[in-house]
Amino acid sequence: MSAHKKLSLFDSSTIIMGSMIGSGIFIVSADIARQVNSGALVLLAWVFTAVITLMAALTYGELAAMFPQAGGQYVYLREAYGKRTAFTYGWSLFAVIQTGTIAAVGVAFAKFSGVFFDGISAKNILLDAGFFTVSTQQLTAIICIVLLSLINLRDVKNSAIIQNFFTVAKIGALLGVVLVGCYFASKGQGSWSNMEPMWPSDSTVGIGTTIGIFLAALTGSLFSADAWNNITFTAGEIKNPGKNLPLSLAIGTGIVLMIYILVNVIYLYMMPLSAIQTAPEDRVGTLLMNTMLGNSGQFVMATIIMVSTFGCLNGLIFTAPRAYFAMAQDGLFLKRATQLNKNGVPAFAILIQMAWSSVLCLSGKYGDLLDYLMFVVMLFYILTVGAVFILRKKMPDAPRPYKAFGYPIIPILYIIIATVICAVMLYFKTKFAVYGLVIVGIGLVIYQFRSKQADFESVKD
Repeated sequence: MSAHKKLSLFDSSTIIMGSMIGSGIFIVSADIARQVNSGALVLLAWVFTAVITLMAALTYGELAAMFPQAGGQYVYLREAYGKRTAFTYGWSLFAVIQTGTIAAVGVAFAKFSGVFFDGISAKNILLDAGFFTVSTQQLTAIICIVLLSLINLRDVKNSAIIQNFFTVAKIGALLGVVLVGCYFASKGQGSWSNMEPMWPSDSTVGIGTTIGIFLAALTGSLFSADAWNNITFTAGEIKNPGKNLPLSLAIGTGIVLMIYILVNVIYLYMMPLSAIQTAPEDRVGTLLMNTMLGNSGQFVMATIIMVSTFGCLNGLIFTAPRAYFAMAQDGLFLKRATQLNKNGVPAFAILIQMAWSSVLCLSGKYGDLLDYLMFVVMLFYILTVGAVFILRKKMPDAPRPYKAFGYPIIPILYIIIATVICAVMLYFKTKFAVYGLVIVGIGLVIYQFRSKQADFESVKD
């Protein structure tokens, strides 16, 4: 895949931004607000998320520059810890992290399509087989996933052009939300008093518990800020990756996180905390636009979210198959995933990702996705940031066009903070964290089985 280096710095940055911005920024602030019960803590959650996400992105830059090849995070884990850990990550990526996110974002696209087309609804059932149902909302999500997957079978540059267009459109739309909010604020609407209370008013909850609840509530904002690492999967197709990969990680994540903070400032300034907490179906973005523009606001926000989720889906579908490709090259995935089509694209890997994501669209379990997804994701982020320390010892003389910013302080701080967040998730959201551990455990069992099978075949030969 290295022969097809067609992605520029701009392309790489828009892939990051496009993959990050989905539906979360328009929804999850409601759940965060209910958990922390403080306007100031809602905003702090997004600021805190921005800081730790940038810590990870600036550290990943060193690994991305060291290994500018298809596979990204899978490759970093393989080089640092060996194939077992790398396979477990790749398995989790395919089983639920990437495909589950694709399914959830696809359903979000379909949900907001229903604002314009009444027939698209979770209640409009096309097939009822008893143990599962198929609604027009699920079918719309699947059609969207299939369409974008087929488009991504074409030339890499074509996929990048689509990504660039939708990313620029939704960045512009989010900035438009901020500007409209500023306009109405200048007309006397809204108040800084909406940030109150600065601290939850329930006197029966101690400081330690409040901090724990705050950290557990970060699953929503972390989920919304996730997928920034997806660009590393496509390193083999990026021009001058030693320079452009670390730079795009800093630019892409930095821009998105700043916009997220600004949007939440507008939410909190224009609407009281109680309104955010009780937003219908957690659609905080829609509530904001209705507050500012009246009934027409829901159509404006639905359009913004459809553009946002469509572009997000394209980025998610485009990137991860490069990781499955790298796994297949190591003999840890289906052999056909190593095959490239005439456009130099891992077509089979894209198609099986499409198939499994479509199946997950029918599962109907989207409300719990971000909780158990983020626990697994954070575990592998901790391991990957730790890989910087391991590889500096294992490969001291390896070329490092970019070295982790603030090393070793920032990587150590990230590992400590992320570990505390995982521990808090395990305590406050035990069920979902255990689900995540089960997914990882299944990956370890599969790897062990494959290893024994490979050993048997080698002896047989």
